[in-house]
Amino acid sequence: MDTLDTQRLDFIRRSAGFSAFPLAGIVAWTVLGLASLFVPATTALYVMLFATGAIFPLALGIAALTGQQVFQRGNAFAALIGQSVLMVNLLWALHFLLILRQPDLAPLSLALGLGLHWIVFGWIIRAPLGLIHAIVRTTACTAAYLHGGEHRMAAIAAAVVASYTLTLVQLRAWSRRIG
Repeated sequence: MDTLDTQRLDFIRRSAGFSAFPLAGIVAWTVLGLASLFVPATTALYVMLFATGAIFPLALGIAALTGQQVFQRGNAFAALIGQSVLMVNLLWALHFLLILRQPDLAPLSLALGLGLHWIVFGWIIRAPLGLIHAIVRTTACTAAYLHGGEHRMAAIAAAVVASYTLTLVQLRAWSRRIG
């Protein structure tokens, strides 16, 4: 059986830069932000559901094109990130209730909820970028919610895209440092 350090290094090596998920998130939240500027609020909520639901399959496609191995059998850290993604997805019960009862809060709920697994990811790779992503995303999305006015959904989407962009820059720098 591999040691945890060996599994951590294997997880990092096989994931090849980890860019698939932030890139997919950028695409989905950009589509959502732009759509929210041009369609009625109810339609924008549906776009939000489909766009955020498309992140995982889109990331799988990007990973396949770039050689990133998302699924890694027998690796404890791949299993941990999988469990943290499940944890984040269990929040869909809350997101759907907000869509039905408080639709103006649903974009903030999704933006915050879908970013929580970054804390676990950062711990796995021993880099502060996951914690930075979660804190920046939470702060920026909350400010966007409070100050976004009639374009609140677009402002939240822009905050998420900015957070992902920062994380991609940090991931690239981190990848160069670890070789």
